[in-house]
Amino acid sequence: MRINITRLPEGNLGGILDRDWPVPPFIDKTTTMTTTYEELRAQRLSIDMTRGKPAADQLDLSQALIDDVAAAGYLSRDGIDCRNYGHLLGLPEARELGGQLLGLPADQVVAGGNSSLELMHDAIVFAMLHGVVPGEAWCRAGEVAFLCPVPGYDRHFAICEALGIRMIAVPMNDDGPDMDRVESLVAADPAIKGIWCVPLYSNPTGAIYSPQVVRRLAQMTTAASDFRLFWDDAYRFHHLTEERYASPAILAECARAGHPDRALIFASTSKVTLAGAGMALFASSRRNVDWWQRCASVRTIGPDKLNQLRHVRYLRDRATLERLMDRHRAILQPKFAALDASLHALLGDLAEVSWTRPKGGYFVSLFTPDGYAKRTVELAAEAGVVLTPAGAAFPYGDDPRDRHLRIAPSCPSAAQIEQAGAVIALSLRRALDEGVRRRA
Repeated sequence: MRINITRLPEGNLGGILDRDWPVPPFIDKTTTMTTTYEELRAQRLSIDMTRGKPAADQLDLSQALIDDVAAAGYLSRDGIDCRNYGHLLGLPEARELGGQLLGLPADQVVAGGNSSLELMHDAIVFAMLHGVVPGEAWCRAGEVAFLCPVPGYDRHFAICEALGIRMIAVPMNDDGPDMDRVESLVAADPAIKGIWCVPLYSNPTGAIYSPQVVRRLAQMTTAASDFRLFWDDAYRFHHLTEERYASPAILAECARAGHPDRALIFASTSKVTLAGAGMALFASSRRNVDWWQRCASVRTIGPDKLNQLRHVRYLRDRATLERLMDRHRAILQPKFAALDASLHALLGDLAEVSWTRPKGGYFVSLFTPDGYAKRTVELAAEAGVVLTPAGAAFPYGDDPRDRHLRIAPSCPSAAQIEQAGAVIALSLRRALDEGVRRRA
């Protein structure tokens, strides 16, 4: 199939972004696009779009963490030798910085290692082995289940699967999970101990939880007295537009609802500074911080305080971090726009195909007609573009409609994004043609 497009279609197919992005300068709207799938495959491309990794030029923004800050010494503000053991909950100034970033008192924040995913894993393991406050060990209570909004984050689901936790899929809307479904399930089943939540620029749809959804999560009646919100605030500062949407104050909402211990918040600087050497944060009620300290004291004598110290010196405060994130946005937004332009140019005429135009975060969700996502991923791989497996955004890797694709446009170059967008679009069209021929 050869597609001739002389202009980009109008409109907002995704419904997530309410105004059009500017077309990046390297996209020529007047150029006729005549490349075929076969021609792209012949180019032997090698573009990896499987994960939301920062590009090298984003990592370069924080090179001073390595080059400059390390030369300032190893003693903290209070004279703590950061080379040594101790301070299980993190350096005091690191907890203060975390409190600034999360809008919480420092004594409700724990500063950890480089990975918030590691903290989430530990929190569930602690709950399974020791229980939360109050309550017995989850592993002694029989079956344990979690609600999983879908499409969702595959690594959340991997934790549950590895620990034998039954996953229950619930639909994700533009304003958060389907609360009618969530409330019905948690009220009836005491085995449901938690729900995964990415409240701002959710992975992978870019959904932004509405105040109404947040209040319902905080207020809802649960059959399990030890139910927890696993609040993964991974994209709190990762804006793609000039408008900075704010993460909801979930701890305050839970306290007002009479459930002060319900929410466990996780965040990190992994996509702010250095992806493999960031600083992770856990935040919750003071009772939950005490619970964390008791459980974590068995597995560690303290975090990497040198890394925490250099983050405090480099980032300093929330305003400094936000200026850094503006520089990230300048790198990322044109890539998202390039992908959107390619998809519009080659798929804009297909009524049953849609994709998100997120206001922040690291991913675009592409929705194919039912039954075509897996084949599209296969064809794209044959043409040199590797995507996350179809179905990865669903528990057990099973998308019952086989229609969702997660696209991560952050790491490749802008030129590669344009190529990859064309490969993905033409792979989908080829898959649709195959379907027509099978039915003929």
